Amino acid sequence: MSGRHSFIRLVAVVIFLALPSDHARAEAVAEFYQGRQLSLIVGYGPGGGYNVYARLIARHLGKYVPGNPTVVVQNMPGAGSLRAVNYLYNVAPRDGSVIAAFARDMPLIGILGNPNVRFDPRKFTWLGSSSSYGNDAYLLFTRTDAQVKSIADARIPGGPPLVLGGTSEGTSGNDVPPTLRDALGLNLKLVVGYPDSNAIFLAVDRKEVDGRGVGLSSVQSSHPEWLRPESGMHALLQFARATRHETFPAVPTARELATTDAGRALIELAEIPYTLSRPFAAPPGVPSERAQALQAAFLALHRDPRYLEEAAKLRIDVSPVGGADALQAIERIANAPADLLERMKRLLAEGKGGG
Repeated sequence: MSGRHSFIRLVAVVIFLALPSDHARAEAVAEFYQGRQLSLIVGYGPGGGYNVYARLIARHLGKYVPGNPTVVVQNMPGAGSLRAVNYLYNVAPRDGSVIAAFARDMPLIGILGNPNVRFDPRKFTWLGSSSSYGNDAYLLFTRTDAQVKSIADARIPGGPPLVLGGTSEGTSGNDVPPTLRDALGLNLKLVVGYPDSNAIFLAVDRKEVDGRGVGLSSVQSSHPEWLRPESGMHALLQFARATRHETFPAVPTARELATTDAGRALIELAEIPYTLSRPFAAPPGVPSERAQALQAAFLALHRDPRYLEEAAKLRIDVSPVGGADALQAIERIANAPADLLERMKRLLAEGKGGG
């Protein structure tokens, strides 16, 4: 018996010696990234909240990755960031040299599936999200001179619709309106096809549409004039919050406005992606030591005093979650009741077509 134990101990020692030490792994990661360019793909054009977050991340991420690579932002707009996500999953190198920022709803449509989806969100190398919406709110902003001036107006059978602007599938501006229409009984019309967030802001200002859904942090950083009393804009409801945001204590949440249990369940499912409000991921199959280095660097930069100072100036939410939390949120979506997922899939199809 003692001989068997000795053999087992010998095998354990051999295996231990064969494994690289933490120091050796760190050196290997540093050697890979030193002098290298780390590409950060943004699934949108230069305007809008996702681009603001991505460029702020790019200014600080490199100093926390061993080897201190230069982080270069590349905008890849198309289909509400679906183009960028498909690229990340199917084309981008899987060596840790490419990461991406894309729409928070991409994991949801990845679970639900559609003909244009070519990725499984559970297989990405998740870095995490810069915001879990802890200090943010998704608001339905409308012009005060629109025909529909309140939730009550929007619920009038046969009344005029509230006309909203959107981009393409996979974006909150497209996915939230049909959800609100179905769950809350609101008369909403969605005009899709605007190229980016700035174009929708401009469309509202020009009175092409009555309003839009948008995150408070995005308004603060990209269009702060909407928050002024004389702006001619007001918020009808807030989404992705269990309680009202302190800045909008008089504006009801979507959960409050739900009149049925089924409607409230649909709202809560649609709100899960906001845990990943500003998601960042690398392709599947990144070598484990590089994946861990990127994940650690992502969380570390959110504690950087200069990052926090810049974020405060931009007035964007800093409530980060890591890669493990991102996967947990995605599993919550995947494990939702089948009938609820099917209902959501139908609504997202409406958002794609304008509804």
